[in-house]
Amino acid sequence: MNGQKRIRDYGVKIGKLEPGKLNAITDVGGVTVGNVTLADGDVQTGVTAVLPHQGNIFRDKLIASSHVINGFGKTVGTIQIEELGTLETPILLTNTSSIGIVADALIEYTLKDNPEIGRTTGTVNPIVGECNDMYLNNIRARSISKEHVFQAIENASVEFEEGSVGAGRGTLACSIKGGIGTASRKMEMDHGTYTLGVLVQSNFGMLSDFRVDGKAVGLELRDAILNVTEEKDKGSIMMVVATDLPVSERQLNRILKRTVTGLARTGSTIGNGSGDIALGFSTATRIPHQKSDQLLSIPTIHETDMDLAFRAVGEATEEAILNSMITAEKVVGRDGNERPALKDLLQEFNISL
Repeated sequence: MNGQKRIRDYGVKIGKLEPGKLNAITDVGGVTVGNVTLADGDVQTGVTAVLPHQGNIFRDKLIASSHVINGFGKTVGTIQIEELGTLETPILLTNTSSIGIVADALIEYTLKDNPEIGRTTGTVNPIVGECNDMYLNNIRARSISKEHVFQAIENASVEFEEGSVGAGRGTLACSIKGGIGTASRKMEMDHGTYTLGVLVQSNFGMLSDFRVDGKAVGLELRDAILNVTEEKDKGSIMMVVATDLPVSERQLNRILKRTVTGLARTGSTIGNGSGDIALGFSTATRIPHQKSDQLLSIPTIHETDMDLAFRAVGEATEEAILNSMITAEKVVGRDGNERPALKDLLQEFNISL
């Protein structure tokens, strides 16, 4: 998007299903994404906001779920999502040391439009995910402010940049530059056509394991880039899934579990120090905050339709990760630390995908 060259522009087509119009999480109607990027010397970090719909999310909640593949992470709000199965704020991504200020800002943002919170109704459950960007970013500086969070939410739109932006500014993937990436898939079913989109904050893996549509590209690059014989997987990945498919929170959780198929195809072995976490929501049903006298009606697909959703989320996750890496720019950050960009390496070493 925005003129960036993505993985399909290199002739790589992941999976069997067709993408949506933008091949992005924002192909799901109502979803928008905003980034705020901090790029100044030792400070290489940011905030990414995913808005599930354009109304008041606290008052009109969505079916939601979360899934932990490996729990080396510091998310905020997932306990209540698992208990109640609903989402009531935007989803924010940032660096590990900034989750507190981002959650605080998200609470403030929600309080502004909902004066009943803490008075005639309960509190609000902010959702924040993170990755550790300490190699390129001075994470101890905790440079993210509330204003950055507000800007990310206000900047949210259907089209947005990928790569070294927002919460992906300082992240690494497979020992080279990672970042923010997205992709989508259309699902044709007897009762309608639906869309599933994924946005990732990639920060995981080892170069020697990196694969592009099954091709061991990482092995071709490893020695020339790292000049070492041993690597360690110390990273993480946040995967945000959006869909307009009518599902229950249980069905959505089953879909989130299949993000791991796309993650694994890019080379992840889900290392000990990797926080691999999926968050997701469905826009098909609004759950009103205020109780009415009528029963809630929540349509859901039949379980036999789930296989198509499983395929869609795996394919979209794999392509979103590849987009996060191929669109990323080289970043020089803390103490002069740097990591090259995949697109530059492919050109330098004349490697085709």
